[in-house]
Parts: sequence; C-alpha cells; structure tokens
Amino acid sequence: MTIIDITRELLSAPVYPGDPAPTATLLSETPRDMYNLTFLTLSAHTGTHIDAPRHFIDGADAIDALAPDIFIGECVVAEFAGDITAAELAPFLGETRLLMRGDITITAGAARAIAGSSIRLIGVESQSVGAVDAPAEVHLILLGAGVIPLEGLDLSRAPSGRYTLVALPLKIAGSDGSPTRAVLIN
Repeated sequence: MTIIDITRELLSAPVYPGDPAPTATLLSETPRDMYNLTFLTLSAHTGTHIDAPRHFIDGADAIDALAPDIFIGECVVAEFAGDITAAELAPFLGETRLLMRGDITITAGAARAIAGSSIRLIGVESQSVGAVDAPAEVHLILLGAGVIPLEGLDLSRAPSGRYTLVALPLKIAGSDGSPTRAVLIN
C-alpha cells in the first residue's frame, strides 16, 4: 500500500485573491511554559479545502451536514490542461470522484456535464473550481447539483489512475468550507 499526500502545507499555500493569509501564533512554548500552544487564524478556504454548498447558496448545507462518505472512496486522477469542455470530461462522467491535475479552468458547460453525471466530488489543484474573474457560475452549477469541490490539491506526485481518496473536512458547525488533509491510497 502506498499513501500519497496531496495536501498543500496550510501556512505556505497560495490563498485565493483577496483572502487573508493564514497565521500561526505561538501562545505558549516549552521550556518557558509546560506546553506548546498555537493559535491559528485562517479562512475556511485556505490551502487544500472543501467547499460546502453554503459557500455560494444561501441556506444550503454547511460543511458539518455533509455525509463523510463523499470524502472517502474510489477516485480517478486525470491530467487536463486549459479550459475544460464537456467533451473532454465524457470518459469520466461515470465516476464518483474525479481529481483534475493541471492548470485548468472548468467551463460552465463542463460544470453542467459534471452536475448531470454521477460525480459527487470534483478536485482541482487551483484554489477554486471557478475562474478567478468569475467564480460564481461554476460553483453554483456544481454545488446546486450536490457536487462538492475539493480545491487546492497538490497532485504532482500522483500519476493518472485509480486510487482511494481520504479527504475528510473538519466538522465545523455552520461553516461554508473546511481545510482538509487529503491523501490517495494506492
């Protein structure tokens, strides 16, 4: 069994334009104190993270309401480049979880194809499944269909193929997203 960590380091990962950078402040430290204690400040969408439907849809499910089985199970890692079309996704639309490696943009047409398929989780290496200049449309299509985005992945050590994904979000009541530690098991 091989485990591939596909998580970006939280404090050094790129942040979405306009989001605050995360910080870590040591409140207590040994040997001065009896223990080390770190205080974190960060967006729920920092580093490798999961979007809940509530991220773009008012009143929709928060991260704590999502079933854990969405984030654990068989997945496919596939290489893509540029603007992704529905036709490029056709071979993968029967999958449950698809992780997309490469510098890509999911178009609205591709998002509609994903939304109409059996895909429940879509993963990308960028900080957003939507285009930076217009993120809402793709998010609304995917989240409105119950497809959960896993964003900010590092798939550089994961060749294309089939794996078992484990990417559980933190259980944060009412949150629109959560950082996650994502791994692939081969």
